[in-house]
Amino acid sequence: MTVLFTCPHCKGQLIREEKRLCCPKGHSFDLARQGYVNLLVGKGGGVHGDDKEMIRARRDFLNTGHYAPLRDELSALIGREAPRTLLDAGCGEGYYTEGILSALPESAVAGVDISKDALAYAAVRLKGKAQTAVASVYDLPVADGSFEALTLLFSPYCKDEYRRVLKKEGLFVMAIPGRRHLFEMKELLYEHPYENEVAEFSLDGFELFLEKEIAYPMTVEGQALRDLFAMTPYYYRTPKAGKERAQRCERLTIGAQFHLLGYRKKG
Repeated sequence: MTVLFTCPHCKGQLIREEKRLCCPKGHSFDLARQGYVNLLVGKGGGVHGDDKEMIRARRDFLNTGHYAPLRDELSALIGREAPRTLLDAGCGEGYYTEGILSALPESAVAGVDISKDALAYAAVRLKGKAQTAVASVYDLPVADGSFEALTLLFSPYCKDEYRRVLKKEGLFVMAIPGRRHLFEMKELLYEHPYENEVAEFSLDGFELFLEKEIAYPMTVEGQALRDLFAMTPYYYRTPKAGKERAQRCERLTIGAQFHLLGYRKKG
């Protein structure tokens, strides 16, 4: 199996040995027991990315299927385009990557995320069908023009890096929340709820060919509702009174609203 990653030190192509990846210059990286490799260098110690509780909450909430309509639309789009190589940037726990794999059973798929805790979940979920690495989306450990497609689900947008790793006319698919996404939860949490800001869909260096809104109500109950709250940035921004209301609430109908955007790399 060809390794899809490059050495973060010298940019040389990595090859797989029994329990590690190594490059021609002798840099080596041990494979974790779950199967992912840590290629994050120069960031110092400590925890990077979301904390364990947010990651656990997101995994459990996504497993309920409340965001399945988005995953299904994403997988259908990827299946129609049928890229032979795909990078899921900021793949998290691998929920959307799993959907992508179902649409591309014969393609080479890789996922990166800055959180090793998220990658531990992803590697188990994906069962070795995708190559996974701890890395920053601002410094992807992959070669120039090495992927026919790149997906980005609610992770930072890094134009130059994404253009670098995509082949000519490569596919770039992004999902972002809509203005009213989770608005009913904000009404529960805040005295003055606000709509999300949504940036222009046009991106320099890319040509937009698809914009699809995915909007639907979802009734969320019990632990799933608490997990939804814990996986969002609102968990850290909400005043005490709002958190208390969220903890008391056992059932809430909330609007999900996403924009699925498809682009092709220009030039």
